[in-house]
Amino acid sequence: MLNITVILCTYNRCQSLARALDSVAAQTFSESVEWEVLVVDNNSRDQTRDVAEDFCRRYPGRFRYLFEPRQGKSYALNAGIREARGDILAFLDDDVTVEPRWLQNLTSALHDGQWAGSGGRILPMRGFVPPRWLALDGPRSLAGALFAYWDPGDVPGELKDPPYGANMAFRKEMFDRHGHFRTDLGPFPDSKIGFEDTEFGRRLIAGGECLRYVPSAIVYHEIDEKRVRKGYFLAWWFDLGRGSVRETGKSLSIVEILKILARILLTTPRWLLTVDHQRRFYRKCRIWYETGKIVEVYHQAKGANAPRTQSEAAPRS
Repeated sequence: MLNITVILCTYNRCQSLARALDSVAAQTFSESVEWEVLVVDNNSRDQTRDVAEDFCRRYPGRFRYLFEPRQGKSYALNAGIREARGDILAFLDDDVTVEPRWLQNLTSALHDGQWAGSGGRILPMRGFVPPRWLALDGPRSLAGALFAYWDPGDVPGELKDPPYGANMAFRKEMFDRHGHFRTDLGPFPDSKIGFEDTEFGRRLIAGGECLRYVPSAIVYHEIDEKRVRKGYFLAWWFDLGRGSVRETGKSLSIVEILKILARILLTTPRWLLTVDHQRRFYRKCRIWYETGKIVEVYHQAKGANAPRTQSEAAPRS
């Protein structure tokens, strides 16, 4: 019998967590499949535990609660992997809702050894209207800062780029073969540096594993009003720049640093002289992105970042 564990890590979002769990509880699935939902509480200070335990009581055997005191999403993800009972692990965020056949569609390709993992669409909640300075589509799209937008289209097939953590699944053996999520990456309460999800997917692809795109596996991402502000976007792009350098684990050369500085110098006057609202703000975000890279290089030079631990990131022997 096939066993699946949905791992949902959460931190101080008890209200959206309840909506997410309601949508997962409504999944339609074959009776031949055993599946569970493991809620990993990453040291929340709100009513997260009460919400999770309520679902455990309402759906005995379906929901489980796990507390992870080490702060940081990657710690919570890795704790969930260790405690999961499933042969296939599906990952979901605490601020999304899913369609009734989401889990079946997402995991259907993972029943044999052809595919190591899969990813599905991540769309905005219905009815969202962006402000005039924010582009959600096209070459100047900033949707990634607002929510984990991911929509490669209608056609299923092999992925060349990794899926996002709000809607992805892997065979559990992949974590034994390639290691867990890196704990020097991933969101912390005081930092939005991510890449823990896409770095793992890239690690699998680099290791010769095949990932499947499943457009019928759809989740809808809530949009926090606090995020629809320019200050939030600029901070997000700054951290994105830092994370892009940190993910590689390599120091940038002098030539690469000079190229970054040149892009900042070239983009700044174009930003200041641009009249179109969307184009202007997009260029400003790109400057913050490149600046984040420079700051991360500085921190690395100062030895501010501790190396990732072998226990979390290295493949198991």
